[in-house]
Amino acid sequence: MTPRVKEILGWYGADSPGTLTNLARLLNHGRLGGTGKLVILPVDQGFEHGPARSFAPNPPAYDPLYHFQLALDAGCNAYAAPLGFIEAGAREYAGDIPLILKTNDSDVLRDDADPSQALTSCVADALRLGCCAVGFTIYPGSAHELEMYGQLRAYAHEAKANGLAVVVWSYPRGSGLSKAGETAIDVVGYAVQIAAQLGAHIIKVKLPSAHIEQEAARKVFDAQKIPISTGAERVRHIVDCAFAGRRVVIFSGGAAVSDKELLEEIKTIHEGGGFGSIIGRNSFQRPRAAALQLLGEVMDIYGSASP
Repeated sequence: MTPRVKEILGWYGADSPGTLTNLARLLNHGRLGGTGKLVILPVDQGFEHGPARSFAPNPPAYDPLYHFQLALDAGCNAYAAPLGFIEAGAREYAGDIPLILKTNDSDVLRDDADPSQALTSCVADALRLGCCAVGFTIYPGSAHELEMYGQLRAYAHEAKANGLAVVVWSYPRGSGLSKAGETAIDVVGYAVQIAAQLGAHIIKVKLPSAHIEQEAARKVFDAQKIPISTGAERVRHIVDCAFAGRRVVIFSGGAAVSDKELLEEIKTIHEGGGFGSIIGRNSFQRPRAAALQLLGEVMDIYGSASP
């Protein structure tokens, strides 16, 4: 085990050997194994956005096994998906790649100003399928946020009691926020802190903008002269919000963009000290060869020396 992975595992002193072993599985797998960086393939979009919107741009992606093989061939650290997709390939790919079971999900069939997520699988499913972690989404800013926080606490407790790691999608959203506020630097930092306080080992957020949503936060940013003018400075602040970088923060790849745009974002995350990316639509919506090429370039950036 590399010194960097040992250092990261040392941040989780309250966890059992089983949980630390599963964290190590994530950190030691794939092309970035041992570096402390992560590139994860998430495919929950079929549930979250609908199958045609998710998979029609690259029809082979309708097949759950396509994603297992893509994550494996690309050298990703892990593959994350809801229950159905994991069940479809867990036996065939048993032991080939670390799996993260996404345990709650929502859909876009209703336009809800205050979104929530349904509990769609459980810790027992993750254990049965050989997963190393459970994934859970919370929406800070939604009218249902407190219910989701309570659900996450219960899931995290059960997961850790059974030696699993906890990965949290912390996405500010809801009637308590403006649209710009969903990616505001103060709000994304708050979302990271909430997820860390609720017991997350790995936290997934969107890249923040320089917008400040809350006036009380603006006064502090101004008074303390917190640097947020560049993307790398904003990433660095988000990492600070995760217990001064003692919790792993990775960033969402978001909707499909050009290779150039995505790679510029990756360079920004790397420069700012982020731990990696979780890239779904920007990989599986491309033809397989193009996806492998792009993911390889992403990993080259994360595998390079820190700026």
